[in-house]
Amino acid sequence: MRVLVLGGTGPSGHMLIRECLRADHTVVIYARSPEKLSEDVSNHRNVIIIKGSFDPEDEDSLSKSMEGVHAVISALGPPTTPTKAPFHPSDTPIAHAYSRIIRMMYAHNVKRLIALGTASIKDANDKFSVVFFALINGVKTLAYNAYKDVVAIGDTIRGQEGQGLIWTIARVPLLTNSESKDVIAGYVGDNRVNTSLSRAGFAAFVVGELEKNAWVKKAPLISSP
Repeated sequence: MRVLVLGGTGPSGHMLIRECLRADHTVVIYARSPEKLSEDVSNHRNVIIIKGSFDPEDEDSLSKSMEGVHAVISALGPPTTPTKAPFHPSDTPIAHAYSRIIRMMYAHNVKRLIALGTASIKDANDKFSVVFFALINGVKTLAYNAYKDVVAIGDTIRGQEGQGLIWTIARVPLLTNSESKDVIAGYVGDNRVNTSLSRAGFAAFVVGELEKNAWVKKAPLISSP
């Protein structure tokens, strides 16, 4: 399968790329700063790198990245570090980027999208959880613009209902650097999912979902056991 990876220069994106390569997919990486990729990824025989942004003037580059692609998987999201998250722009730039991405997917007849989300994106299957209530409201209080952008990402993707987009939003809690790929998928407050997830687990879930399509048009919360 030929897969377009977005957000590939970040730690979760790197994991996505490596997991795709382990599964023998051809990986197209669309990135503003491809020099941030590790050398083994940049030089891999199954990797194609296209430099570009999601700004309107880079539309030709984004279009090129979609050529021949079977699915788009994305680790795009606002920064999570305390030094950057509070200063995220107020105009929901990542949600706007998704609007351009989805429009370009339609232009190239690419229908499958698996995107990173967080528990800030609510789901009808969620139940009340004191722990997640505290986590979500902590983000909303300390990094409101980042919170607003994540919510807008969910609205943008879900707003494609009836347009042919086959989407999954993989909502994550706090991400860790554990090497474990074990994942539980469920919903907030179901007494199954927890408050942390390894980035390796996130990547394994996304690449597995590419093959299984078990969560089509759903937004599960995934966590480590």
